[in-house]
Amino acid sequence: MAETSGEPRRPADEARELVSGLPNDELLAALDSVLLELERRLLNYSRIGPEILEMANEGLVLAVRAGARLGQSQSSATHAAGHPQLVGVGEWKPTSTRPGWSDDPRVADETD
Repeated sequence: MAETSGEPRRPADEARELVSGLPNDELLAALDSVLLELERRLLNYSRIGPEILEMANEGLVLAVRAGARLGQSQSSATHAAGHPQLVGVGEWKPTSTRPGWSDDPRVADETD
């Protein structure tokens, strides 16, 4: 492992560096792979050994962290999807943050 400022780099730091340079489609594919690996581990935990409490604790942590990250991603996606409602797209210039079809004069003009 490479060292920075005298401390060894952690795998999480290397992974963060790797994913920060990925284009969106590859980043989403990597996220899908990571979530699939979490699901496989949780399934494996449910099938093995007498360490039920340890399995439950680890599985719960994995599930909660994955859920929190997905919640943050969903919030970001919803926020980004709202941007066109604020600034418009092409010739569309919305007048509110919750525009409806009838709020676009181009739509109303075409139906008259």
